[in-house]
Amino acid sequence: MKILVAWHKEYRDISFTPPSLKDRWTGSRRVFYDRFLPLLQSMLPLRIVEVRPIQEDVLLLAHDEKYVSFVREVSRIGVGLLDYGDTPAFPGVYEKALLAVSGTFMLADLLRERGGIGFNPQGGFHHARRSSAGGFCVFNDIAIAARHLSRNGVQRIAIVDIDAHHGDGTQEILYRDAILKISSHGYGYGFYPGTGWIDELGEGEGQCRNINLPMPFPSGDDVFRLVLDFIDEILERYRPDFIIVQAGGDAYKGDPLVDLRLTDNSYYAFSLMLSRYASKGIPILMTGGGGYQPEVVARLWALMLACVSGKCIKELGPIDRETVSEPGIVMAMQSRIEHLRKKTAECL
Repeated sequence: MKILVAWHKEYRDISFTPPSLKDRWTGSRRVFYDRFLPLLQSMLPLRIVEVRPIQEDVLLLAHDEKYVSFVREVSRIGVGLLDYGDTPAFPGVYEKALLAVSGTFMLADLLRERGGIGFNPQGGFHHARRSSAGGFCVFNDIAIAARHLSRNGVQRIAIVDIDAHHGDGTQEILYRDAILKISSHGYGYGFYPGTGWIDELGEGEGQCRNINLPMPFPSGDDVFRLVLDFIDEILERYRPDFIIVQAGGDAYKGDPLVDLRLTDNSYYAFSLMLSRYASKGIPILMTGGGGYQPEVVARLWALMLACVSGKCIKELGPIDRETVSEPGIVMAMQSRIEHLRKKTAECL
């Protein structure tokens, strides 16, 4: 099964985070490209895809023209913020954000035509909304790719987002689209972005195509297993023709921004689930997303990429002991899933 990995010389350095997090963000990409990509190349049928900037009008698939023009202008000025405090502006931010989108867009087209598995480490910007940046995200490559696929004949697209933060931008942009959107994420008072509750189910053609699985803090592997079983249940029912994954690694225990306690056992199990769909010939497009432990996140991406292809590499894991949650947390998650099971049984 062919594996494609997006590459550009700037992908090791692009970051839309505040300066305090830049080294952690770029570190994950650098470690993946420098250490783990050569290992994957030596053991898997993997091809590097050189990313070229796409046409700017592609951004209008997900963003309004006024916002795109705003980012272009702030990029020229080179100072300030793109939102209310999370996402800084700097000279060239527009061009770098377009380049990040380009990798996901190019892989979507290649996988649509030829099948296989793709990965853009410099993708997964799920907080970018139609008219605003947010959460270190400028343009929403996931929503852009999904809309592009939908308009080019792909009938049943599923987005599965396992980043610890809710994909609020993807949800907002595609809320009325008949594209399945599943997000598992941490949820609690004061936790960014504050969206992603179980009653946000979509509208219009998107009714029951928006499924949120909010995990209480500090959930461990046992809670994610419940979540994963339900994700698999929904995908089996939906029968996707194409799956886009936001593979953020910030739910891993010890992340400095998140109080979840997943280990590589959860990412391993998630990958094995996806591998069943890949083995049926369904294209899988993975994007990097968040995670602020560079060594851990880079290894998780490599582990997932290998396992989704059906060729897990022992050296990549799992190496952790599974984490166990308090009974009350497990019961809360069971209750949320049962609520969603009843709701989706009516309309999905």
